[in-house]
Amino acid sequence: MNREKIVKKIIESKVIAIVRLNNSEKVISVAEAMIKGGILSLEVTMTTPNALQIIKELDNKYGSNLLIGVGSVLDAETAIKAIEAGAKYIISPIFKKTIIEASHKLDIPAIPGCYTPTEIYLAQEAGADIVKIFPADQLGTSYVKAIKAPMPQLRIMPTGGVSLTNAGDWINAGACAVAVGSALTDKAAIKENNFRKITENSELIIKNIKNRSEV
Repeated sequence: MNREKIVKKIIESKVIAIVRLNNSEKVISVAEAMIKGGILSLEVTMTTPNALQIIKELDNKYGSNLLIGVGSVLDAETAIKAIEAGAKYIISPIFKKTIIEASHKLDIPAIPGCYTPTEIYLAQEAGADIVKIFPADQLGTSYVKAIKAPMPQLRIMPTGGVSLTNAGDWINAGACAVAVGSALTDKAAIKENNFRKITENSELIIKNIKNRSEV
């Protein structure tokens, strides 16, 4: 897939599941559980041990069913290494033009993190395919509505503050997708190898988005 098709698939999937675990051995099981629950896009953060190897394994095993991306990217060099490992999109908590440029040279979407209206606009102007609003829990859905009013062309993805039961509210406010981590990856369930709980969480957030979009 080229960059345009990947962005389209992210927007169609509506949810990017963020996997940030201390135990990298459980990432594959978590990914399998999410796929069963209907998740189509998954972000492995660079703060996860052996992140690049995990991305490679996930892409090789589930690349046809799951769009694998990388998160917590802070420089262009890391973005390139992740893409070489199989990452299909690059997500950062910050806006750094060199990350966008490096990703685009390899025909991969870049999703930088921004907070203020000026940051968001400058990121889009620099070529951001989607702008990650982070931390969104400090802003709320009304912020997305307010930003989209004068700049309806923006593609916004809130991260932080997205739950299993409010994801649809963010979409209705104007977000093109949401990214969600801890609400999906229940730490207690993972510790107990209760991956069925991860599947149930995945089903719940997708159902919430579907139901709210029909309101």
